[in-house]
Amino acid sequence: MSATLSEIRTARFAYRKRVNVVATALALAAMAFGLFWLFWILWETVRLGLGGLSIATLTQMTPPPNEAGGLANAIYGSLLMVVLATCVGTPIGVMAGIYLVEFDSKSWLAATVRFVNDILLSAPSIVVGLFVYAVVVSRFKSFSGYAGILALSLIVIPVVIRTTENMLQLVPAGLREAAYALGAPKWKVILSITLKSARAGVITGVLLAVARIAGETAPLLFTALSNQFWTSSLSEPMASLPVTIFKFAMSPYQNWQQLAWAGVFLITLAVLGLNILARVLTRSKA
Repeated sequence: MSATLSEIRTARFAYRKRVNVVATALALAAMAFGLFWLFWILWETVRLGLGGLSIATLTQMTPPPNEAGGLANAIYGSLLMVVLATCVGTPIGVMAGIYLVEFDSKSWLAATVRFVNDILLSAPSIVVGLFVYAVVVSRFKSFSGYAGILALSLIVIPVVIRTTENMLQLVPAGLREAAYALGAPKWKVILSITLKSARAGVITGVLLAVARIAGETAPLLFTALSNQFWTSSLSEPMASLPVTIFKFAMSPYQNWQQLAWAGVFLITLAVLGLNILARVLTRSKA
């Protein structure tokens, strides 16, 4: 009888071992499949993007077909709109996240804010662009950099809210109670204890939001549109790298296609740098 039980245990162990080997092999195959396409995309981006990079790419404006030029106005427009959208969306997102954790975490208003925030997080960016187009562009009868900033900031806000809320919830309640026991006011506890403890996570969320809006095309197509010339006025149509890439990549002109790949390389480099910075901040927090 004991021999039979031993044989059964051995058979079950061998079966579990075979299942484990098969599952591990399938997981590694899935990972290899995903990494293959990822590295292929990165390789093509680097190979074709570096070929279109030059001093003119960074210093000259977008050219007409079959003429020399660069992406200076598109780079400037993207940088300006992304920075201003981050400056608009970050304070709103951080304050809303603080409200949901520190002031009102279980009321109907907090539940409504979380529900709306979840919808904004999952909504396609083109919906945000159409909304801003209907509310701002069609009303003022003009595309503008202001409309582009508004659309991008609406994408930043839900990401920052979710990240701030999650990071503040990780702060131990004992830290707050100790500060209250010492007589610290609530605003001082939030600024000096909870928000300072979650600083790395909040900054990481902001950087990830910036990385997301840096490559958005659809919202800018309906708001800022594009501009072949240099403009620093936010009340006029403004060029941006994603829209310029979209327009140039769809064209039959070789110089435009080269500039499109150069723009793809620049955006990829910027997003990669932001993600690396976010990882470093997360590691520092850990």
